[in-house]
Amino acid sequence: MNTQYIIQRLLTTIAVLLGVTFAVFLIVQLVPGDPARVILGVQANEENVAAIRERLRLNRPFLVQYGSWLWNAAQGDLGKSLITGQDVTPQILQRLPATLQLAAVALLIGVLIALPAGVISALRPGSLLDVTATVVSQIGVTIPDFWLGILLVLAFSLGLGWLPPSGYTPFQEDPWDWLQHMILPAITAGVISAAIQTRFVRSAILEVLNQDYVRTGRAKGLRATTVVVRHALRNALIPIITIVGLQTTALLSSVVVVEVVFAWPGLGRLALDAVLDRDYPLVQGTVLTMAMLLTLVNLAVDLLYFVLDPRLEYA
Repeated sequence: MNTQYIIQRLLTTIAVLLGVTFAVFLIVQLVPGDPARVILGVQANEENVAAIRERLRLNRPFLVQYGSWLWNAAQGDLGKSLITGQDVTPQILQRLPATLQLAAVALLIGVLIALPAGVISALRPGSLLDVTATVVSQIGVTIPDFWLGILLVLAFSLGLGWLPPSGYTPFQEDPWDWLQHMILPAITAGVISAAIQTRFVRSAILEVLNQDYVRTGRAKGLRATTVVVRHALRNALIPIITIVGLQTTALLSSVVVVEVVFAWPGLGRLALDAVLDRDYPLVQGTVLTMAMLLTLVNLAVDLLYFVLDPRLEYA
């Protein structure tokens, strides 16, 4: 793997994170409202408001506030909640596993559906299976995730009574109950992700199937599964990994809707509650955490290219 490329990507990642921290801090500062009045209420007198602003150091220049917040954030201190007074970092760490579990299971469902569907569709272009997969994937792309989630709750929870409609149980407490609560939200996010991935897998496999080495393998009399797995699928992994990485970031950023529908106590719902409560430190902390996750996923995908294809060189 090219060392120069790794160094450049790491430096780019750091620069992106710094840009994100500045943008988040600036946007929160521009939001109408005074954090001191959020704490004391709109009826508070000016003396108490001024005292709170002094205690929270809100009367300092913007860049000084940003520098202080960034320095503390680099040490893991994201401040205290304006509503509860609790440290922001433990709240985020408490909610983060639920979001990561939901995104991981949803991504797994998407890959398990999209990979065989895309490969079969590409192997038989124009067939009934291909047309069906294309139509279903197109419908899946257009379905809003909150609408699909509500339908699943109505069908499998309220209608059939097979699965719980909402809630969350930590895996370490009860794996079976965790799985029951996981199924509906994971399917909601995973099916829509699968619809998008299927189209890209089909395109990637179709492009590879037209290459000379695939035709040569067929001419040698290799079995169809060998040609598909060892030649076509293996060489189509880079574009497939790209769309999987993009879908991972999409799941992490859009999972807030699924978490609200299913009352899932994840990071997305925490961020929404913080926005509604105007809990500015908690908003900054959750957005920064999500941005870090998305940036690290993109970095991992870029580095994975060289693992999949050592012939790649940094340009």
